Amino acid sequence: MTNNQSTDLLFEISHPGRRCHRLPECDVPAREGLVPKDSLADAPPPLPELGEIDLIRHFVNLSKRNMSIDTNFYPLGSCTMKYNPKRHERMAALPGLANLHPLQSDESCQGMLAMLWSMQNILAEIAGLDAVSLQPAAGAQGELTALLVAEAYYRDRKEHARKRVLIPDSAHGTNPASAAIAGFDTVSIKSTDKGLVDLADLRSKLDEKTAVFMITNPNTIGLFESQIGEITKLIHDAGGLVYLDGANMNAIVGVTRPGDFGADMMHYNVHKTFTGPHGAGGPGSGPIAVRANLAPFLPTPIVVKSPSAPTPLPQGARGEWYALDFNRPKTIGRVRSFFGNVGILLRGYCYIRTLGARGLREMTENAVLNANYLLALVQHALDVPNGNRCMHEFVASAARLKRSKRISAMEIAKRLLDFGYHAPTIYFPLVVPEALMIEPTETESKETLDAFAATLLKIIDEDADFLRDAPHTTPISRPNETRAFKEPILRWKA
Repeated sequence: MTNNQSTDLLFEISHPGRRCHRLPECDVPAREGLVPKDSLADAPPPLPELGEIDLIRHFVNLSKRNMSIDTNFYPLGSCTMKYNPKRHERMAALPGLANLHPLQSDESCQGMLAMLWSMQNILAEIAGLDAVSLQPAAGAQGELTALLVAEAYYRDRKEHARKRVLIPDSAHGTNPASAAIAGFDTVSIKSTDKGLVDLADLRSKLDEKTAVFMITNPNTIGLFESQIGEITKLIHDAGGLVYLDGANMNAIVGVTRPGDFGADMMHYNVHKTFTGPHGAGGPGSGPIAVRANLAPFLPTPIVVKSPSAPTPLPQGARGEWYALDFNRPKTIGRVRSFFGNVGILLRGYCYIRTLGARGLREMTENAVLNANYLLALVQHALDVPNGNRCMHEFVASAARLKRSKRISAMEIAKRLLDFGYHAPTIYFPLVVPEALMIEPTETESKETLDAFAATLLKIIDEDADFLRDAPHTTPISRPNETRAFKEPILRWKA
């Protein structure tokens, strides 16, 4: 039986008395008029006839060429890739959740709305803030959304002069990009030789034009800003708002809360803090949390418990009624279609409910422990400019190796691929020369960390000329990265 015959048979089983409309000779009166006759195809599309085993082998062999968290260790600092529990994938795939349509009525998706309402409140509690929008589709869009909320807040207060966003020089590159897109001017704040915010430089740049100070805490060097209380007081005394880049929340969840140390708004990277499949640009979810004074400006809709439940309640309803609230006069409006990346939010919700409050704190403690353990294993061979302790990640430098042995961060990163490890983030943050940003996450075992450290030390002792040709085992060794960026090949060429 061909694929087409099989499709026809399934259609006839599921639609008794009707023939498949795929073929031009089919006559299905119920569908007549849906498509103008002059727009109908003259013949079926020339689909290839393939055996299932040929198709399976093709895609399985392609998957073997892919590097993923399920197959390889990802010490990818800043862009954390940690294990995603498979049970949460099964939960997210439950038909009653996965088969919902975003245009369904509130009445028909109360279970999903209840989950989203609960997620809003959980994220607010973890942040120590008052209100949450689940709508932003990624961490970077969360940054932009929060800054648009800040802009609307100042506009509502008629403080039109507040157009400056202050950003540490160690920040993620998305910070100044988000500020510029939101219509702000950006001002860079220097770091000290210890990798923390230079308070003197910050004070010198505060004025009546200051709108927001964007800070990543712990910062991209893997250090907690010990001066955070003084920093937030300086910003608030100047009439500004403090934004926390929550990319590194996996280092502080359950230990401290951004709202408690002075942040007014923040975003989460759900995949980094609470797990979710992520890579190749998506999927993502970047909810934002804000203080009460900023809540009126959040994107719509917000999930609320509704006092106007239908009477009688539909069968299966438990007495609580949830609805999407669009009636928010000061809102900045939608920043994404529908209600956010619900599938990723659902996985994050499962992770949070699986671990509970105590488990989330243990997650944080293990992330910090793993990073410090790995740091201790390699710091005698790689310089770590900002101390021998870190939070969830640390930034080593190959600058001394480059001077003495002509081994750069790039050489080390490329050679790691030969041993089955994803390379760490390199050349970021820019304040560390020949940077290697390494983050093991809490989900890796001691055995994995030991093996990675041993490999890293072995690579450092290898011949420099041999390293410059690495990787030696991958299908592609060293592509011209500049050309690949400017002239990407977006289709397969035989």
